[in-house]
Amino acid sequence: MIIAWARGLTRHRAGRLLAALAGIALAVALIAALGSFLTASKATMTQRAVHSVAVDWQVQVQPGADANTVLSLIRKTPGTRAALPVGFAHTSGFTAQAQGSTQTTGPGMALGLPPGYHSRFPGEIRTLSGSSTGVLLAQQTASNLHAAPGDTIGIRLPGVGPRQVKVDGVIDLPQADSLFQTVGAPSQSQPTAPPDNVVLLPATQFASLTRGATGVTDQIHVARDDSLLPSDPAAAFTSVTGAAHNLEARSAGAALVGNNVGAALDSARQDALYAQILFLFLGVPGAVLAAALTAAVAAAGGERRRQEQGLLRLRGLRPRQITALAGLEAVLIGLLGGLAGLGIAALIGRLAFSAASFGAGAGTWAVWYAIAFVLGAAVAAGAVLVPALRDLRTLTVSDTRKEAGARSTRNPWWMRYGLDFALLIGSWLVFRASSGNQYALVLAPEGVPTLSVSYWAFLGPALLWIGAALLVWRLTLLALAHGRPALARLARPLTATLAGTTATVLSRRRRPLARSVVLLALAVSFAVSTAVFNATYHQQAEVDARLTNGADVTVTEPPGAHLPPGAANTLKVSGVRHVEPLQHRFAYVGSDLQDLYGVRPDTIAHATSLQDAYFAGGTAHQLMRKLAQRPDDLLVSVETAHDFQLSPGDTVNLRIQDARTKALRTVPFHYAGITKEFPTAPKDSFFVANASYIAKTTGSDAVGAFLLDTGGTHQKQIADKLRHHLGTSATVTDLTQTRGTVGTSLTSVDLAGLTRIELGFAVLLSAGAGGLVLALGLAERRRTFAIATVLGARSRQLRGMVLTEALLLTAGGLTGGALIGWALSEMLVKVLTGVFDPPPAGLSVPATYLILTAGAAVAAVLAAALNGIRSAGRPAVEELRDL
Repeated sequence: MIIAWARGLTRHRAGRLLAALAGIALAVALIAALGSFLTASKATMTQRAVHSVAVDWQVQVQPGADANTVLSLIRKTPGTRAALPVGFAHTSGFTAQAQGSTQTTGPGMALGLPPGYHSRFPGEIRTLSGSSTGVLLAQQTASNLHAAPGDTIGIRLPGVGPRQVKVDGVIDLPQADSLFQTVGAPSQSQPTAPPDNVVLLPATQFASLTRGATGVTDQIHVARDDSLLPSDPAAAFTSVTGAAHNLEARSAGAALVGNNVGAALDSARQDALYAQILFLFLGVPGAVLAAALTAAVAAAGGERRRQEQGLLRLRGLRPRQITALAGLEAVLIGLLGGLAGLGIAALIGRLAFSAASFGAGAGTWAVWYAIAFVLGAAVAAGAVLVPALRDLRTLTVSDTRKEAGARSTRNPWWMRYGLDFALLIGSWLVFRASSGNQYALVLAPEGVPTLSVSYWAFLGPALLWIGAALLVWRLTLLALAHGRPALARLARPLTATLAGTTATVLSRRRRPLARSVVLLALAVSFAVSTAVFNATYHQQAEVDARLTNGADVTVTEPPGAHLPPGAANTLKVSGVRHVEPLQHRFAYVGSDLQDLYGVRPDTIAHATSLQDAYFAGGTAHQLMRKLAQRPDDLLVSVETAHDFQLSPGDTVNLRIQDARTKALRTVPFHYAGITKEFPTAPKDSFFVANASYIAKTTGSDAVGAFLLDTGGTHQKQIADKLRHHLGTSATVTDLTQTRGTVGTSLTSVDLAGLTRIELGFAVLLSAGAGGLVLALGLAERRRTFAIATVLGARSRQLRGMVLTEALLLTAGGLTGGALIGWALSEMLVKVLTGVFDPPPAGLSVPATYLILTAGAAVAAVLAAALNGIRSAGRPAVEELRDL
């Protein structure tokens, strides 16, 4: 019997089975793909974080301790791949003879490097000119001294006389911030910038030059074995932090570890947790929607299933046997749908990421695939077996009458709609509470190396999603139940004299139609919210890169260059449309030293983008016009305006170095507005003023940087051309380079792949929700169409009935989905403000993708309608005989 029933299902209910299989396959594929990719992305984040560090540990040898003993202890520490001693010495200055004049710099640092340092730590030093070994001068130091390979410079060391060395090469230190850190000091006590003047010496020469000098310290630079780290950034951070603490404990106070790799992994674990949050915010709704689609497919055949159960009961089958047959259908759908979903996930991984595992390890990949398969089986049981058991219990006539009577009972409107509005109000309240905290990740207290996060914010979008779905359900039922005249007018152009009948049929079938509208609305909202969030995130990542770099290409002059604005003419190479000089000074407000940027208000927007979101107290155009009309106006940061309790029009006295006397001079400004962000400026406190006023009051129009507009194209090529032209006299950065530097691992790795998966499934879910349920509903009503044909309905009128229903489904689903998607997008972007840097001024809407999604849904509904029309055109006698 079991085999015969299975054959009957595959032969006569193939459409319904395939539709349910598709829903299960989508749910399983989405969970398997997202889970595997999330795990692989975390591993990639760990690798990126580790590879971005040149020196894993900088172990500071404490005063009085023996450096060789510490070095021996480190080399015996498990996981140590290389350990080399490095000497650090403070210098009081450098001198050089150039073109008949003596060039002098301020204090700096001299480092002593042992043989093999370059090969062991290749990311620490980058050779610009000359030799890569010997006496190496940092680029900015070489510019300050006007020195080149072959020149002789003097090094002044405290406690000893000046020493002369011959320069062998000029180098750049890409990770100077970490190299010259104060080991063991908290972040707020670290130097604000690395030293401007640096020389690297061979270890033997360093020991000779610094003999008898003061301010000399020893460090041990350590490279760790990365292959031993866990793939998850949080676990890797815990591992390296524990190893560093273990070394400090075993050294008995002789060593202090500067954990550079731990700092990089600390940032990566936050990115990984944000990726997990986005997985829950954006991925789980898709899986839930696929499960709901499967349930809707099963519900579409509910009436037929009840008829089949009644027939089996009449033929003598007991409830246990009928349950076994329903279980067989659930097993078939769960097993075949689950296998199909795993196959789809593997295919997506192979096509999009070159591996069925999405780059995850074999163990984690298998775990996620198993979890997805089990969840698919659970969805199949809940969608097919549970309704069958419920129908089996209510199969008697008396129970059926009770059920019908219960359905006819009408509750007051406040009971029917109270839950919907309660959920929506609760969603709004949670949204207000969580968005006020900007959903920031918090380091657990007392130094515990874990990240804590309040999952309270998840409740807001969840309540909105559920509440909006229920509201769409209620409104659709209300419109279909009480809008028969309007439905008849809508159907009349398509159904002619059957308009009233069509309206009645739609009203009686309001529950299945409302279910279809809700599914389509949720699928469209999932696509809209995911696409808008993704587009907004990438928009803000681009804004962050442009703020950091300043423009398409930026040329930064080293301190002491004092180039006038007229030097911009030398930068107008082919492809550069505009060159904008930007002054950079430092000014005291009270006892606080802040950056001061001098701009040309009339032309600054020609080279860089100034968004209104960067300012408060006026738009970007209005505030720039204020600076132009009143040159002594000043824009200050939010922190400064708050700390000094400034009001518009207040006088702000800044102390700026006068170029003629070299002394600090008090310059009066008037507070005109707030600047939250500004190109090339730091993220905390700074000023923006009129460059002509700064030049007039300080006696210098020296430029700190030039912002180059290339029209958004060929940035890298133009930057390379300028580097070749300028040599070591200036630093040239381009937007492409900065985009890769400032982008977090979440931006460049996880979110792009995550949304590629989700957006693809969103299109499939929208098409399935739009067409699949409609097609099954029309297939279940072939008997109705056949009876209508016998009673005299024409083919054109039957087509009109089908198209009217398809039109209502499309209009209701797309409208509801657009509104829910917009609300979810606003909520997600606001709640997850901590993910964005800087926060967006508005949502970015990917019109092309949304049109594609809407087109897929409309096409699926149209295909289902056309198939229903074709079925309705079959001869009535033949149709009734088959049924």
